[in-house]
Amino acid sequence: MPSTRCSAWPSEPRVTAPFRLADRATREQAEQLLAPAAARSTATRGRARPESEDPLRTAYERDRDRILHAKAFRRLKHKTQVFLHPDGDHFVTRLTHTLQVTQVARSLAAALSLNETLAEAIALGHDVGHSPFGHIGEDALEPYVPGGWHHAAQGVRIVEVLEDLNLTWEVRDGVRAHSWKISPPPTTREGECVRYADRIGYLSHDALDAVRAGVLRPADLPARARAVFGEPGSEMVGSMIDAVVAGSLAGGSAVVMEPDALEAMHELRTFMFERVYESPVAAGQKHVAIDVIRRLVDHHLAHPELIPATYRDTEADLVTQVVDHVSGMTDRYALAMHDRLFDSNATSLMTPLLP
Repeated sequence: MPSTRCSAWPSEPRVTAPFRLADRATREQAEQLLAPAAARSTATRGRARPESEDPLRTAYERDRDRILHAKAFRRLKHKTQVFLHPDGDHFVTRLTHTLQVTQVARSLAAALSLNETLAEAIALGHDVGHSPFGHIGEDALEPYVPGGWHHAAQGVRIVEVLEDLNLTWEVRDGVRAHSWKISPPPTTREGECVRYADRIGYLSHDALDAVRAGVLRPADLPARARAVFGEPGSEMVGSMIDAVVAGSLAGGSAVVMEPDALEAMHELRTFMFERVYESPVAAGQKHVAIDVIRRLVDHHLAHPELIPATYRDTEADLVTQVVDHVSGMTDRYALAMHDRLFDSNATSLMTPLLP
C-alpha cells in the first residue's frame, strides 16, 4: 500500500525547482555505484519482523535513525571511557567515543567505496550495550553470566529485546562482532570498517586522555607507533585511516591495515594496557567500581521488586533481569543508587583524574 506521506509530492519535478527529490528508490539506485564488496540495502537479509518500506529512507538509514533515538544510545553520554568520574569537560565519554568511531568508520567506507550508511549505523550502535564504568563493568558482571558478560552481546540484546528496534541483520551482525576478540568476524566489509574504527578511536583518544591525566607523557608512547602514526589526536587518526585504506586496496577482499602499521598498532595497544588500562591508578578505581556493581546486582537479586518494569516484562530469568538493569545504568546513576542504598560514599572514592 503506498504511503500517504507521498501524496503531496509532485510526480515530476519542475524544471526550475531548486530541489530534487531523492527518495528511497533514488538512494538505492545510487548504492549500485558502490564497490563490488559493498553491502546494498536492497540485498539486506531483512529484519526479524517484516516491515513496509519507507518512502524516503533505505533500510540502513532507518536503522541508523532508530539507534540515534534509542534510550540506550542517550545513556552513553554519562558512561565514561577509561578514566572514571573525571571533573574536566574534555574527557572522552562513551558517547563521544561512539561519535568518533562513527566518523572514522564513515571515512574508511567512503574511501573504499563501501556503504557509508551501514558503517554509520553499526558504529552508532556498537557500544549501546556497555555497562557503567566501561570494561571494568564487564569484569564485575562476569560471575553472574555463564560464559562471561560482554557488552557486544548485551548490545544485540538491547536492540533485539529490550528496545526492540527490529534492525536489519547486517547492523545486528556488526554490533555483535565489532570487537576483535569476537568470532566469527563481521560478515560485511562495513562491519570490518567499524572494527578498525573502534580500535583507531580508542587508542588515539585514550592516549590523549592519559596525557591530560598525567598518567603518560607524549614521549612515553612507543617510538615505533609515534614514527608510523605520529602524535595522538588527528595526526594519529589520519595515519591509521590511511594505513587501513592502503592495506585494503593492496590486499584481497577484506578490510585490513598495512602489515607494518598493524604491528605498530598492536604494540601501541599492548603499551596502553600496561601503562594506562591496567595501571595502578586505574586499578584503584577498578576496585571501587567492581564493588559498586556487584553490590547493586546482589541487592536487586535479594529485592526483585526494585527491578523496573522494563526489565521484568522481558520474561527472562531473575539474574538476567537484574543484569539488564544494572548494566544499563550510567556511571553516576550507579554510584548514586549505591550510595543511597548502602548509606555509603563510593562517589568520593572515585578520585577525579582529569583536570
